[in-house]
Amino acid sequence: MDASEIFNNYPESKDFYDEMYSGKAIRPPYQKLHNFLKNYPAEELSKKEEMARRLFMSQGVTFTVYSGEEGIEKIFPFDIIPRIITAAEWAYIESGIKQRLKALNHFLNDVYSNQFILKDKIVPIDMIYSCEHYLREMHNLKVPHDIFVHISGIDIIRDADGTFYVLEDNLRTPSGVSYMLENREITKRIFPDLLPQNAVRTVTNYPQLLYKNLAALSPRHNSNPNIVMLTPGIYNSAYFEHSTLARLMGIELVEGRDLVVENHRVFMKTTEGLQRVDVIYRRVDDEYLDPLVFHAGSMLGVAGLMSAYRKGHVAIVNAPGNGVADDKAIYIYVPDMIKYYLNEEPILKNVPTYKMDDVSERKHVFDHMDKMVIKKTNASGGYGMIIGNAATDQEIEDYKKVVLEDPRSFIAQPIISLSAAPCYIDGKLQPRRIDLRPFALFGPSGIEIVPGGLTRVALKEGSLVVNSSQGGGSKDTWVLNS
Repeated sequence: MDASEIFNNYPESKDFYDEMYSGKAIRPPYQKLHNFLKNYPAEELSKKEEMARRLFMSQGVTFTVYSGEEGIEKIFPFDIIPRIITAAEWAYIESGIKQRLKALNHFLNDVYSNQFILKDKIVPIDMIYSCEHYLREMHNLKVPHDIFVHISGIDIIRDADGTFYVLEDNLRTPSGVSYMLENREITKRIFPDLLPQNAVRTVTNYPQLLYKNLAALSPRHNSNPNIVMLTPGIYNSAYFEHSTLARLMGIELVEGRDLVVENHRVFMKTTEGLQRVDVIYRRVDDEYLDPLVFHAGSMLGVAGLMSAYRKGHVAIVNAPGNGVADDKAIYIYVPDMIKYYLNEEPILKNVPTYKMDDVSERKHVFDHMDKMVIKKTNASGGYGMIIGNAATDQEIEDYKKVVLEDPRSFIAQPIISLSAAPCYIDGKLQPRRIDLRPFALFGPSGIEIVPGGLTRVALKEGSLVVNSSQGGGSKDTWVLNS
């Protein structure tokens, strides 16, 4: 096949923003990539695609789903055509995320102490106390350096007019950073010359930045603190990520049974006896962290861990209780938090969002279901939501009944026409919808964000759902130097 044929029949965007094309013209950031691709035979691209697939398989780059006939472990789909972000676009995204995280961190410190934002009626008090992730055990508990949100993944989307919006704040145990790192390594292998030719900023220093921040949280000010990664185990959907990050940082990967609390201090069991633990990067949800405080039947956590944390003898990352700030119903109030705590206008906009426990807003949503997405406030992975224009009348009616049973647990948003990026599928370029999850690290020295993030792709034609559990994949994300 002639190299230029991979561009044949690429549809001109009408109702979405195409990252590579403006009409039929190539956008400037993509010009070098376009010139490279148009001189690259499709057969060779197909070989690169197969090479990438084999590399992912040989390195065990997987994710886990808990249903389906193919088994629970799957290779993470990877598209070989990178997504490109300009330096100016990145500066805007980065400043917006930093502003947002500062406000969210102020909110968490406030809502677990003086609760000024509730007393001033900026955020409804019943919205907080009805949130299943609000932990009364964290009230008046002083967290190290006043930082709750050490690691976050903020989901960014782009509307049809090119405007960036925040879709979600992931502040509990955000996942996906290992795929960002692996995507870059695969790109280096299959297109070794492209990255330097395009002056792409690095993301590979993420593990070093994370380790530096974790070490800075140690309650013992020693030069070599003992940091561990607490995983639920091999059957967790993000276990590949847990093991990858632990290896890259040079820290121990442990399960709850590997730790013990004595005299309000945490120790790791080793063949040489107990070793004191200073910092725990936990990938275990709040309710399973400590069976003495939360879920009594938990086998994933450590009995007495919260006591050691309360005494200041161990740091936990992310801090327990963060879920109250990334509840999708609380998301509505983040722009108000920015104005309240920072006295600034939000840089990044929220997607317009309707509260389903508000009668008039719920009526508006139900009257315009063909233009709406309804989501559960505490669900993730693309589960528990309905996209009105893709659902049958019966599915919509059934979903409405579920909403009416517990409207507090649902929010609605207009269907956003996510931007699209070219993907190499079946021997030619085809547009597929995308989002972006940059990963921010909030440490004692400030907020650092590696330039890029995880671009997730809705690989099914016409789909707006990018989650890997729903058939999505990912691609390398390039932030240009200029």
